[in-house]
Amino acid sequence: MCGVAGLIATERPLDWSEEAITKMIGCLEHRGPDDRGVWGSSRAPVMLGHRRLSIVDLSASGHQPMVSQDGRYALALNGEIYNFKQLRRELEVTGCRFRGQSDTEVVLSAIEQWGFEAALKRFTGMYALAVWDELEGQLFLARDRMGEKPLYYGWANDVFVFASELKALRAIPGWSPDLDLDAVGLQMRYTYIPAPYSVYKGISKLKPGTYVKVTLREFAEIGLAVPYWNFDDIALSERSHSRSRAEVADELDQLLTEVIGHQMVADVPLGAFLSGGIDSSLITALMQKQLPTPVKTFSIGFDEAEYNEAHHASAVAEHLGTDHTELYVSAQQARDVIPLLPDIYDEPFSDSSQIPTYLVSKIAREHVTVALSGDGGDEVFGGYNRYLAGKGVWNNIKRVPSPLRRVLSSGIDRTSAQTVNSINAIFRPLLPRRHQYKNVGEKLKKLSASWHQSDASSIYASMIELWGEPGDLVYGAKSLEFLGQHRATFDTLGDFTEQMMFADTVTYLPDDILTKVDRASMAVSLETRVPFLDHRVVEFMWRQPLDFKISGNETKCLLRDILYRHVPKHLIERPKMGFGVPIDQWLRGPLREWAEDLLAEDRLNRQGLFNSRAVQKMWREHLSGQMSRQYLLWPVLMFQAWHERWMP
Repeated sequence: MCGVAGLIATERPLDWSEEAITKMIGCLEHRGPDDRGVWGSSRAPVMLGHRRLSIVDLSASGHQPMVSQDGRYALALNGEIYNFKQLRRELEVTGCRFRGQSDTEVVLSAIEQWGFEAALKRFTGMYALAVWDELEGQLFLARDRMGEKPLYYGWANDVFVFASELKALRAIPGWSPDLDLDAVGLQMRYTYIPAPYSVYKGISKLKPGTYVKVTLREFAEIGLAVPYWNFDDIALSERSHSRSRAEVADELDQLLTEVIGHQMVADVPLGAFLSGGIDSSLITALMQKQLPTPVKTFSIGFDEAEYNEAHHASAVAEHLGTDHTELYVSAQQARDVIPLLPDIYDEPFSDSSQIPTYLVSKIAREHVTVALSGDGGDEVFGGYNRYLAGKGVWNNIKRVPSPLRRVLSSGIDRTSAQTVNSINAIFRPLLPRRHQYKNVGEKLKKLSASWHQSDASSIYASMIELWGEPGDLVYGAKSLEFLGQHRATFDTLGDFTEQMMFADTVTYLPDDILTKVDRASMAVSLETRVPFLDHRVVEFMWRQPLDFKISGNETKCLLRDILYRHVPKHLIERPKMGFGVPIDQWLRGPLREWAEDLLAEDRLNRQGLFNSRAVQKMWREHLSGQMSRQYLLWPVLMFQAWHERWMP
């Protein structure tokens, strides 16, 4: 794993560009502490920079930026190409010769041999890369199919820039970025800023599975993002009904075993995150099946029982025989991470599981350099609780007259979430384990919001959004269509559950889940790999009928079928917990002073960004204990902390 950066400075002298690129990659040292490199074109005002975390071929032959043997192409690559050995053999047949053993050299040769877009289509892996074509005077930027690795690009004054993180762009001398208020509104609404938007005007995130071409003429001309792999086509592909669930499970087992085998290739110590849930347990089981020695696994625990899964992870680890490291984290240790978040995430980001994700990454990095993760399992295999509830909600809403819906919703709104949770706490022990849900009050209120809606996309939005209209909270923010060009596919899919899975895959997965994991792990120089997001697995699963993923009240059916071949069912069957920390309690206790400072009415009024009355109302309701408003307050607090750090 690495960090990349670059610029095209048509109006600046060479010494300015060299100083700027050096500062840019200096900001990315955490992404690549093992090596650094800078390359400049002899024909154009183009500079590439790279920070290296050495994973495969630890020698100097893997140094970047790397130049092709004929001198035409220069490459800066962040990520891993898992099928590089196969591609290397194909290229060697055509007469290509290699100096080292790195995947970077294979990428360069593939581009030389097959052309840029054709080469991208052959790569299996996670990556964000930049390629300068010296002959044609063109820069190509590309991002992997599922969005595991980040890439920002755009204009900083008169300089075209790109980098793995925004902090590298802020290193451009003399650039004072302007906030994009519409993007801030998106963060308030969804906890993250979805691609192609960023918090700064003029800077975009490259969308997954696309590339852009920047042509050097009298000035840099940026083309539109071009898809080289289209998830919309995959989602609309015909479902196969010709085989039994058992036959499909056998094929999926074989495919996942192969994918995980490829992702275990590394010249450094490797392990896995293990929560004891379905996804991480299956990844670990299939790793252990292929290794003669115990897999190194890692989990963290909390003293608060509602947030602790460590004992489940420990039981799975014991059964599989892994070399397990478990650390119980105190509330103070978790809270100590909060001041680090603006630097770690670099852009306003407010999924509170960012805290335990950083902590487990930090623990793992003490033992390994690469960790496999079970992320993507919910989106690809159908794991979220809303996939169970959503279809029933939509079908029932259509049958209930609008006036009655409003009455029912109003009744729920008048009942505090705390009251519902207290009642649930009494009856929860009497329910089957898989139905012992937490935060029922908040879930019920979220459900009631959907009863006002009239179509599938509005129902989905009501289930995932926090604040409503962004302009009600962020002054001047307009409501944006966050599905963008994917909206047509969403509407075309006939089943509401598949619509939700599709929408999560193109938005929530890359811009929340994968962003969270990338920034948290890279902050401690740990590479994470996500086998479930190999594009062959994604394509395979979207060809399967929905009832192979979700059947009755059972989610992730195929994953369970495979997992129970390796781990007893009783070690896994329990309610889905998520990966969180008790933010709600902390805001009323040890974080209260910190929060009150960031949410102070006079401070908000001076900034002129937020509706201070709306924020203060939510804060008072939360402090009273009658309502849990942490989900609404945390985005504001994370923005304020970020703003204090980067926009003083």
